[in-house]
Amino acid sequence: MTSRFSNAETTSRGGMRTNLNYLIPICLVATLGGLLFGYDTGVISGAIEPLTALFGLSDLMKGWASGCVLIGCAAGVLMVGPLSDRFGRKPAMFLAAAMFLASAIGTAIPNDIQMFILFRFLGGVGIGIASITTPMYIAEITPAHIRGRMVAVNQIAIVGGIAATSVVNYMIAHAKGDPATPEVQAWLTATGWRWMFATGIAPSVVFALLLFRIPESPRWLLERGREKESLEILDRVGGREFAAAEFSSIKAGLEVGQGTWGDLFSGRLRKPLLVGIGLAILQQVTGINVFLYFGATIFKNLSASTGVDAGLLQQIIINGAGVLFTLIAIATVDRWGRKPLMLVGTSGMGISLFAMGAMAQRMTDPGAASGWMLFFIVLYIACFGLSVGPVVWVILSEIFPTAVRGRALGLATFFLWVADYVVTQTFPMMDAKGSWFVREFNHAFPFYVYGGFCLLLILIVWRAVPETKGRSLEEIEQCWAGGSK
Repeated sequence: MTSRFSNAETTSRGGMRTNLNYLIPICLVATLGGLLFGYDTGVISGAIEPLTALFGLSDLMKGWASGCVLIGCAAGVLMVGPLSDRFGRKPAMFLAAAMFLASAIGTAIPNDIQMFILFRFLGGVGIGIASITTPMYIAEITPAHIRGRMVAVNQIAIVGGIAATSVVNYMIAHAKGDPATPEVQAWLTATGWRWMFATGIAPSVVFALLLFRIPESPRWLLERGREKESLEILDRVGGREFAAAEFSSIKAGLEVGQGTWGDLFSGRLRKPLLVGIGLAILQQVTGINVFLYFGATIFKNLSASTGVDAGLLQQIIINGAGVLFTLIAIATVDRWGRKPLMLVGTSGMGISLFAMGAMAQRMTDPGAASGWMLFFIVLYIACFGLSVGPVVWVILSEIFPTAVRGRALGLATFFLWVADYVVTQTFPMMDAKGSWFVREFNHAFPFYVYGGFCLLLILIVWRAVPETKGRSLEEIEQCWAGGSK
């Protein structure tokens, strides 16, 4: 083997070099899966009101049109393990790209809501596959000393994809003029929302084509006995010394064998499994996707009193606060620790939600929201980006023993998507005009519910989650048995 290094390289503490010219383009291609994950998740926000008007959706169907993608996500998570283990990480990412493409086309052309829901579900399957395969692939091809940063780029891609939807939706909504005018509203209801989904076609095709240019995971190749190919890829990543060391490490790990479902549900692993599932569920039921999926409605009400265009509000809040504070979390999670970020961020989320609830309960007109309501929404999303959004994924990737990590992470992610669906389905019902919730709490009830879950999350992080900063995976595994924090 011949090492292929240029000036674009980095060196670990042990002196091993990494060829960034080779590695970074590979990881960036893989993170397109994360970008599409975010894009497909967030695009519904700008389209849900025109969809509701065109197809005459009830509150129940409005929630289902938004939330069916999450059932697809759960299905994709269950599929991805067997698929990626048998056929490889690249074929699994190809399948995700195909699902993204089918969804972008199918959701742009339906003549009835049933067809829309079918293709939205297929897009969800692609999201579920990408949510597991992309970070797994990056982790398996990246040296340990930069693995955390490279995997974290995928989280930025997801947030960036969500942010891109608000920009694209805003541009489409204003393509024919002021969206508040009846003429533009009619165009949005008939045609405009279709372009919002159709814009996902080009990046899906680009993702699929670029996948031809990247190698298969060296770990998967070694599992399949293709040792020469695995060594060649590792050599290109880090040179002969790195390739030999990583090859031996992977081989030693494979000799330990993979845990079974029975091992996962054993008494020894019950606590980390319950903690992981709890964190995954609570990441969603603290309410973030209400602002992502139904943001157009929320910001439309806010714009009436703040005087700021609703689409512009979405760009400021989702793009600015979400991306900025996710970057801060990635930069500080290894310095400040997982638990401090989670406790501070979740506390800020809870305070914001209870404040929003108190203001909403006092308002007689939902369009009379004050600037303080906007402030607490920004604070909530900033706190989520700083803590619960990225840090839960970091913790989930660390707390499970190596032998069962894939199964445990897949199971926790399955519950995450189911919880996301429950929130998405129930919010329109809790916030519907004429419902008991609105009569008694005047649009405040959902905020109180999500705030209560923030309190539960704080308790679980404080009492049950170990601090994993600076610990090896083996030390984290031992802390569950010893009960240390």
